Amino acid sequence: MSSQQRFMSIPDVAEVLNVSVRQVRALLTSGELRGIQIGGRGVWRIEHDELERFIARQYERTAEQLNADGARERSRTTES
Repeated sequence: MSSQQRFMSIPDVAEVLNVSVRQVRALLTSGELRGIQIGGRGVWRIEHDELERFIARQYERTAEQLNADGARERSRTTES
């Protein structure tokens, strides 16, 4: 295993994504970002690999949305 730790805390993930801790918690509780609860309430850990998969999915989702928006825009300009 590399020197990088396997799991990250919510504040670590928030820092990487440049979002709030509250936003990371919302992603976890919605299931968009997978993590595990350890011990007591509110103690979450997220695997580095899982965070990378989440980021990749977000890139795909963004590209699909941009393509759909572009198609709608092209459709509007050809109808005019």
